[in-house]
Amino acid sequence: MNLEEQIISTLQQAFKELFDHEIGINELSLQPTRKEFEGTYTFVVFPFLKVTKLNPEASGTKLGEFLQSNCKSVEGYNVVKGFLNISVNETSWLGVFKNLYTKPQIGQFPSNGKKVMVEYSSPNTNKPLHLGHLRNNFLGFSVSEILKANGYEVIKANLVNDRGIHICKSMVAYKHFGNGETPDSSGIKGDHLAGKYYVIFDKEYKKQTQELIEKGQSEEDAKKNAPLMLEAQEMLRLWEAGEKEVVDLWKTMNSWVYDGFNVTYKKMGVDFDKFYYESDTYLLGKNIVEEGLEKGVFFKKENGSVWVDLSEEGLDEKLVLRADGTSVYITQDMGTCELKYEDFRFDKSVYVVGNEQDYHFDVLFKIMRKLGRPYGDGLYHLSYGMVDLPSGKMKSREGTVVDADDLMQEMIETAASHTKELGKIDGFTPEQAEELYEILGMGALKYFLLKVDPKKRMLFNPQESIEFQGNTGPFIQYSHARIASILRKADQIDINYGSDALEGLENLEDAERELIVILNEFEKKIHTAAEEYSPSVIAQYMFDLAKEYNRFYAELPIFNERNIKVQSFRIALSSLTAKTIKRGMQLLGIKVPDRM
Repeated sequence: MNLEEQIISTLQQAFKELFDHEIGINELSLQPTRKEFEGTYTFVVFPFLKVTKLNPEASGTKLGEFLQSNCKSVEGYNVVKGFLNISVNETSWLGVFKNLYTKPQIGQFPSNGKKVMVEYSSPNTNKPLHLGHLRNNFLGFSVSEILKANGYEVIKANLVNDRGIHICKSMVAYKHFGNGETPDSSGIKGDHLAGKYYVIFDKEYKKQTQELIEKGQSEEDAKKNAPLMLEAQEMLRLWEAGEKEVVDLWKTMNSWVYDGFNVTYKKMGVDFDKFYYESDTYLLGKNIVEEGLEKGVFFKKENGSVWVDLSEEGLDEKLVLRADGTSVYITQDMGTCELKYEDFRFDKSVYVVGNEQDYHFDVLFKIMRKLGRPYGDGLYHLSYGMVDLPSGKMKSREGTVVDADDLMQEMIETAASHTKELGKIDGFTPEQAEELYEILGMGALKYFLLKVDPKKRMLFNPQESIEFQGNTGPFIQYSHARIASILRKADQIDINYGSDALEGLENLEDAERELIVILNEFEKKIHTAAEEYSPSVIAQYMFDLAKEYNRFYAELPIFNERNIKVQSFRIALSSLTAKTIKRGMQLLGIKVPDRM
């Protein structure tokens, strides 16, 4: 039983003995005491006044006295209105530290026997990945790692949008203007080459539309009748019919794109266990429509179209199959949802998709629950806000997108110039320096995009993200490198800081105690991050831990400490902090350097 569990268990006992009332463990919780008050944990009394039948101060005092008498870890308390602030004794904090220090693995819970699929990335094969995809991929990867740390078996999935009118637009433009260009002949990365023709299509299509408007057509008619658009629609029809020449071109251009994506994913540091392709799944779901009709979950309108009525669920009627028997997006999403479950029998399925799709997923999940699917309650949309740059919004068809490859490279170059300015690469070989720039640049980018609550729209500021001070990746990375340097020195001068060197300590300095308190929070934060599907919980914790360590480092001597026991303890405390930083940053997909 950990420290919090001991205190909560004793509180439960207090309610039974003092007030003759049984309260469930899950109804009792502690929160950190605010800095301006004495204590480590605070118990809020207000919700239990009906049970105590006393005023807040008297209730807090009674509970505080009981804790002090009956919980060996509690050395004192104070009551501020309805807040019971609890102080923990030194022996318990040293015990907490020893338990954490001797753990074989930090931040990893045993298997919970449950399986979760996390679907993220979901790129289109007509353009390269952009800034928005970076937030998506970093979120998906980090949430997967956090769920793994909580004991889940995780399947990372990627549903590739590899068919449809948007793909045909790139193909039509290539057919007209490509002149046989390939990634090899042009020196252009495959996904960028496809994106180049998507932009060309839009430019030429606008020209054709304008010409038709000048000839007297309305804007609406001109957009429909532009030859390039008609050709793209015909190409889609031919693709669906399996016309060889069209399918061959589609396969060729997609293969270029996949080669390009693989390079980008490697640079991002993300991976996948399973790929699904829309070209394989777009016809799925019609059997589910039939099933829904038989069960009375769906209904047919006079024109033969099939609908679901979600008014009881707070929504409206939703089309699930057109009158001509063709699918809509929701049809194939129902089918893909079922396919994924058949493949993996998951307990949960998390979709990492931008918040512009909130309504779509609300509808999908309500339909699957109405159909009585066993996995219905485990479906979750991790909805995230868009990423803006100081220069404004992005549009891929106009070629104004902030390209993921370019931005990652720019971040690495910015890290290089910043690090050189600060003189942090003395004694590095050129190869070691390049590796450090990549670790810092990618760390800065990932941390900045993950430290914000996923639900919030955010402004990405490249310059601010790379700073070595403040709430940034490099500040946390630098803190780890500082500790690694301390540990190297301790090893060189042969200081023993193993668990056997921690016996006989009795007193703790404030900065030591505060560091143990925050280290003790790590696994609780991992639980919270998983429950909320929010890497920002871990990111904020990493910043708080690095900040607390730097305070400890500034206030207390390590190598100049004369008491050998205390010196060994401070090095051990530094070592545990480094391990915790490394593990926490790993959950965010960020590497930490040992030297800077």
